[in-house]
Amino acid sequence: MDLQTVADRIEINDFFTKYATAVDSKDWAMWRTLFTEDATLDYRATGGIEGDRETVGAWLAETLANFPMTQHLIGNVAVELHGDTATVRSMLYNPMGMPDGSTFFCGGWYNHELVRTPEGWKSRMLRQEGAWFDGGPGLPDQG
Repeated sequence: MDLQTVADRIEINDFFTKYATAVDSKDWAMWRTLFTEDATLDYRATGGIEGDRETVGAWLAETLANFPMTQHLIGNVAVELHGDTATVRSMLYNPMGMPDGSTFFCGGWYNHELVRTPEGWKSRMLRQEGAWFDGGPGLPDQG
């Protein structure tokens, strides 16, 4: 593995740390910096919406304000590098605190198309896949 490949993999791993940090701290300005201006995002598989960065960012800010706690744990990051682009699939495990003190859990995958930019790796496409839910209002127990 050459030095550029190692550096790219480290930077892509950092991308996922920043993503989880931005969402869980509800830092939507930071979250927006992780996506290209023309990015498309699809959270429909887990009850969300599909749209551009600004539309989805506004929806996330409004929706996640209802949860006193979220914790996005991302692992098993599978990276396929193609020069200045990368296809990345990673697992997610996400406990979310409800206003009543209960917690529900979900698991699934993030599928990203990343592109190298002068500011670092950014996502130009995100498609979330849901695998299971446990608890929560209106969510089927699938665990």
